[in-house]
Order: sequence, then C-alpha cells, then structure tokens
Amino acid sequence: MGVSMVQFSDDQAAAFDRVAELLRGAGVDIEESLTTPEASARESVLAVIGKAGSGKTMLLGRLYEAMQEAGVEVISGDYESRRRKDKRTLAILAPTNKAASVLRMQGVPATTIHRILYTPVYDPEYEKVAEWLAGGSERPVVEGLTDIALDRAFAFYQTNRSIPGALATAGLRGSDFITGWKRREDPLDIGFVDESSMLDEQQFEDLKEIFPTLLLFGDPAQLAPVNQSGAMVFDALPEPRKLVLHRIHRQDLDNPILDLAHALSDDTLQFETFERMIADAARSDPRVVMAERVESDLMARSPVLVWRNVTRVRLIQAFRAAFGAPPDALLPGEPLICDGIELPLKHRKKRIDLEARGLIKGAQVIYLGAGNRAGFSRLHVIGAEEPQVSAASIIKIEFPGEEEPFIPYAAGMGATFLHGAAVTIHKAQGSQWRDVQVFAPDIYAASRAGRIEAGIPLWKRLAYVAITRAEERLLWVVRNRLARPTTPLSIDDLNAAPAAFQLTAEPELED
Repeated sequence: MGVSMVQFSDDQAAAFDRVAELLRGAGVDIEESLTTPEASARESVLAVIGKAGSGKTMLLGRLYEAMQEAGVEVISGDYESRRRKDKRTLAILAPTNKAASVLRMQGVPATTIHRILYTPVYDPEYEKVAEWLAGGSERPVVEGLTDIALDRAFAFYQTNRSIPGALATAGLRGSDFITGWKRREDPLDIGFVDESSMLDEQQFEDLKEIFPTLLLFGDPAQLAPVNQSGAMVFDALPEPRKLVLHRIHRQDLDNPILDLAHALSDDTLQFETFERMIADAARSDPRVVMAERVESDLMARSPVLVWRNVTRVRLIQAFRAAFGAPPDALLPGEPLICDGIELPLKHRKKRIDLEARGLIKGAQVIYLGAGNRAGFSRLHVIGAEEPQVSAASIIKIEFPGEEEPFIPYAAGMGATFLHGAAVTIHKAQGSQWRDVQVFAPDIYAASRAGRIEAGIPLWKRLAYVAITRAEERLLWVVRNRLARPTTPLSIDDLNAAPAAFQLTAEPELED
C-alpha cells in the first residue's frame, strides 16, 4: 500500500488499524488495496475523537488516499454514475459548506450532509458528458458543445473533480444540465463525517439510514448542538468504538493559538489567569493580539465571535454605521448568515434546490446585489463549490431592543438571512478564518455566569471553540470599541461574475 505510516503517532497508527478492520467488513481492504463485492450488512459506527491539532484531519486524509488506492468510488454529491454496479462507495461529509471547503483545500473531496441526502437529476444529453468525465463511457457527441468546449471541461475535471465546475467551463449554466433534485433512494457504503460534534440526533439517524458503515471525526471539547444538553452523538457510543487521539502534532510548529486552546483543559484555570496567558503570548508572538477595539475591516469576511445575542446585534449595527450602510438597504459586500428556508411543505422541491446549492442553515454568504426580480438577491455562498447564486431571499436586519427585525428585501418565500458581521460562537463551529476576532467581554460574562456544560465550565468551551477558529491570527478584543474602516466594502475579492443559478422563482400558491 502506498500510504506512508511513518508520519503516524502510536495512537494514529492504532486508530488506522482499527478503522482498517472496520472497512474490511464493508468490503474494502486498505492494507491489500482491494475491494470485494460482498460486504457486511450490519450497521457499524466508529468515532475518532481528539482536540485541535491531534491529527484527526491528517488521519482522515490518509484513510481517503488508502481507499482511493483500493478502488473505492468517491461520491461527491454533484454527480453519481449509474454504472457503479458492485463498486464500494465512500462519501466524505461535513455539516457546513465552510467545513467541507476546509477539507477540499487539503485535497479531500468533501461535500455537505445536505448534498448527500439529495441527488441531482441531470438532463440526459449532458449526463453523457458527466458519465464520460467520470470515466464511465466514451467521449460523447452533444449538440451545442464543440470539441474545444469538451476539451476545456476534461482539462478542468483532471485537476478539479467537480462535474458542475467542468460543465461550467464548457459554457453551460447549472439550469442547463441539472433539472432538479430528489431524495436519495439507494444507500451508500461508507461515510466519513468531519466536525461530527456538530451533528444532532436526527442528522445522525439520517446518516445511519444511508451508510451501514460510519466513521465520525470529532472534537469533544467543542460545543454540543443546541438542545442536546451538552452531549454529542459519539458520547453514547461504547468505549471500544471511540478511538482517542492524544498527541498534539501541530505543536511542532510552535503554534501559540493551539497552546492557548489546550491550556483550557487545566481544571484549575480561571478566566483572569487565561487572559493573562493571552497577553503574555501577544507580547512574544504576532499571531496573538490583545486588541483594544474590533477591526471593522475584518468583519466583512470573518465575523466577530460572541456569546450573547445582544452583543451580536450591537456589533452588527456598529459595523453597518461604520461603512455608511443605509438603514433600508444592503451594500454589496455585506456578509449574511442563512437562517433557514421559509417554504411550505408542498414546495419541498424548491427547498431541496436551495439547500443543494449551499443555502443551508448557518451558511455564510456575501451579498452581491439585488437580483433581476423583486425579492431576489445575488449571493456568494462561502465555501460552496459553485458559490454564485441568485435566490429568492428574506433578509432580516436586527436592531438592539427591538423584537421584530427590519426586512429590507423580501420575497414571498425563500431563503432567510441574518446579518453576518458578528455571529455566536455556536454558529461559528465548523468554520475557520485566517484572522479571528473574539469578543472577550462576552467570554468574561460567561465565566461570571458560572454555567457548566457536560462537566466543563461553559466559558472554557466557548473560548476553546472561538480561538480554534483562527487559522493564522487570533485577536482577543478586550474593549467595546470599533475601529473605523480603512477601505469601502467591496466584492472584488469574490470574482463576482453573474450568478450561475437562478433559484426558486416565486412559487405559485396552490389551493
């Protein structure tokens, strides 16, 4: 097998061997690099758990490489060959677009859970191109597509394993080749789920219906889903089914942010002592900053992380005022957070359309401008494989002390959005940003509240999740102040071409 074991620690090697045993029961032998058509029908779940930097993502990547070598077909969520036959299948999943994009940046073809619950329906003519790109048929002849267009699509697919992306380079729009979406009918074989601490019980049950073999990767120090009393789905697994990684591999990089995160495991640590540790780190390393104010420039792409909703709303209004946003409209470049889909049950297909394009609850979005129809907005979905969409939108702007938000744009129904310049730490889970601002007065308030979650002080869980969202730089904001922006809001960094997909035209309300 070509996967190197040299880089593995003892606990990673033990976990790899235990997973290899699990996979053999699913018809995949990663040690001999082969698959078998026969697989165990019994349900089997393992969890790989460890704190930030313990090597979970590295192990996931090595397992993916080994399964590729064994001939397993990876299901991406954007296209599935009808010629799978007896091939063993693998889907690598994350709860959010951003979490999936973090894996894709590391060469792991991840998709969201929503995208695997539903499958696209392709136009038969363009499905011939998709089947050819996936290696399942001969080069097709399709009316309207030149040889040059097909060559472009093929070249794109060799480096970016995305069927929709390849078809887009051939000059097609999503509405040309995807005619709809349907709930998955056939089960798959093996599912890897990253950021599984974010899964709720219903999502876990849905995944077990699809995957007889599930491998969960999660961080027990993060915040559990709301309404689950601090418990995560892997907590209930028997101890032999939890593989714990202890070694902190990234400490070799002398990462002060991870050092601070792991200091929170000290039972005797108090908030004041922890904040002094942050100040000490800031004096010796530019990757940690004791900030006297919130940087408004950063809020446009990486939200300030807070605990209290009142703080979130106040910071959002300060952000909008600093950039001169009018009270009754949005500026291009303002960040949004998808808060769900408001559609009646009889419009289930339109809900699937929205979710499949990445507009799921918690998705981060940048407003590009008004759409061509009343109530529509052009949007850039952060982390989505095809980020540019035009969607029926209900955008809500909240104000301090007011129960009802102001709604500057509203379709009759569609995707709903809150402003995203500041978000709660709960909603930030699964995401990472280059620079992260943590509003420390909120963490202090949580420490004074004295709340305990699953045996750990809530403030420590909040601090841990918040600071581990930072990829390169942590700004620990200690004052309730906002710096003036240095440049106007812009969408130039998003390469904002015309939106590729028009989603949910106003549905006709049927009797």
